Amino acid sequence: MSVSAVVANPAKTRWYVGAVPIVLVAWSVVFAQGTYRLLPPETIQQRLSQFGGSDRQRETRLKEWFNAAGCGEHLSEQAVKGYSGSNLICVLPGESEERIVVGAHYDHVDRGSGVADNWSSASLLPSLYEGLKQSPRKHTFVFIAFACEELGLAGSKYYVDHLGAAERSKISAMINMDTLGLGPTEIWYSHADKHLAGAIAIVSQKMKLPVTGMNVDGVGESDGESFAKYKIRNITIHSVTTETLHILHSKDDNMNAIKLGDYMDSYYLIAAYLAAVDPYIGSPADVGTATKADVSGKK
Repeated sequence: MSVSAVVANPAKTRWYVGAVPIVLVAWSVVFAQGTYRLLPPETIQQRLSQFGGSDRQRETRLKEWFNAAGCGEHLSEQAVKGYSGSNLICVLPGESEERIVVGAHYDHVDRGSGVADNWSSASLLPSLYEGLKQSPRKHTFVFIAFACEELGLAGSKYYVDHLGAAERSKISAMINMDTLGLGPTEIWYSHADKHLAGAIAIVSQKMKLPVTGMNVDGVGESDGESFAKYKIRNITIHSVTTETLHILHSKDDNMNAIKLGDYMDSYYLIAAYLAAVDPYIGSPADVGTATKADVSGKK
């Protein structure tokens, strides 16, 4: 997460989501059909532990994992002009050209090891790809490990700015992950598309996993903002709170900062969410009128 020099405190918000019956039915079908799979916890945690080295070494590691997972011919690098890093892009073709972008930046600042911010998210990308690749998909998924987020969102801006208007119009949603494992799963609700936020809340209910709205307005920026510039619906999933904000961009951002139970819960929730949001986006439940249901947050 690109943190401002002067920051405000993150704010917990009471939030509501659409909970129409058709959405619940759609989720039930997704889970019943088993349209995604989870990798062993040992794999997820081992990948998290391999945070060491330079940003270039991190990218190389991610490239190896994507190749091992079978991305191969659909894996590419995009040099970010004017910067030393490259975006790593893995495409998982679906039935249509409509796309869901799943992104996380892999770069980190010099202070600390950058485990939470943001190897915690980037290291999940190949695992999330592998969890979806064997199942039929409505959308084409594009998994992107962004470079240079800490330099003003340079990698994600370069990616989306260099798409043609027709290509950008094919992006149905952008799901951004930034700084996981500092605590239970949060979403940046004030900047999120409300239907995407409602979807993750309902998945969390089904999975019995926690998620709350924690706004980080004034704290900094994240790669979802590069897509919001073009009015592409997006959601940022994170774990930053007032109590953990000090860890970002500090020597305390190391493995000791990660709460493995919360981190694994975030992985389980995001894996299920990607599988569920594929048939949901563009469905009547997505575009229809929703009723309000209190799902989490504090009074």
